[in-house]
Amino acid sequence: MLLVHPDFLWNTALANKIKQYEYFEYSANEALRLSEKEEKTIVGIMENIQQEYHSNIDNFSQDIIIAHLETLLNYADRFYHRQFLTHRKVNHQVLDKFEKLLLDYFKNDTVTQKGLPTVQYVSEELNLSVSYLSRLLKTLTGQSTQQHIHNKLIEKAKERLSSTELTVSEIAYELGFEHSQSFSKFFKKKTDISPLDFRNSFN
Repeated sequence: MLLVHPDFLWNTALANKIKQYEYFEYSANEALRLSEKEEKTIVGIMENIQQEYHSNIDNFSQDIIIAHLETLLNYADRFYHRQFLTHRKVNHQVLDKFEKLLLDYFKNDTVTQKGLPTVQYVSEELNLSVSYLSRLLKTLTGQSTQQHIHNKLIEKAKERLSSTELTVSEIAYELGFEHSQSFSKFFKKKTDISPLDFRNSFN
């Protein structure tokens, strides 16, 4: 086990950069699965850190250990990315569940009663951490969890605008918006066209 006190990173470039490593927010069940070769790489870096730590401390010690730590973090990032790509069956099952969850949410009256689904809500329903789900979706589809939610919302809005006689205000309410102006602004931002102009394009 490798324990690093936050003070050891103080006033180093890694102190700020470490926030970019999303896997620190992953749950225990989302731990990194290493191949034998990858495990040897990680263990080798940790042994280098241990060796440096037990050597005579000098002006270079902290910089060298920090460099090893950054290498360790970057390898972990690489291996997580590999894991998202290689475990395609499991990950695509998650993607399918995610799509079904959104479909059911917008199909029922849930969106009218509770408003738009949040990233937190979706993650909890899938038993995944927010960071892990977002990274997984970003790797598989190029889009974040929030972008997927917005895409499903626009898809549903287009369906209602093109196949019903409901007013824009009524559709906005159906989709969890308190004010139709907010819905219209959101729709135009995502599609470059207003809800009314979109509807008129079908006439």
